[in-house]
Amino acid sequence: MQSPWPDEADLEISPASVASLLNSQTPFRLVDVRELDEWHLCKIEGAELLPLSSFAESAPRLLNDPDSHVVIYCHHGRRSAHATEWLRHHGHHKVWSMAGGIESWATDIDPATPRY
Repeated sequence: MQSPWPDEADLEISPASVASLLNSQTPFRLVDVRELDEWHLCKIEGAELLPLSSFAESAPRLLNDPDSHVVIYCHHGRRSAHATEWLRHHGHHKVWSMAGGIESWATDIDPATPRY
């Protein structure tokens, strides 16, 4: 059986792949690195908020299993790419940034997701 995960050399995962993982109930952590005001506008069900502004301080405590699968998203993908690179630098290799962020999620997966 083929793994539902991208290669560990890849830094991004598509919104369609994330939706498929959520639908299959594959265990992973879905982390939103936007700020609290953005979180209140919209979010993906099952996500946990870990704002990039406090990421380096909070991530070692909250994301302390380097073998767990983690998908990170933000608004467009830039902040989540930074968080992904930070985690990879700190020993996590099963972490990916969701390409295009919640904006792509809203346009490609769930049009009911508010856009801003």
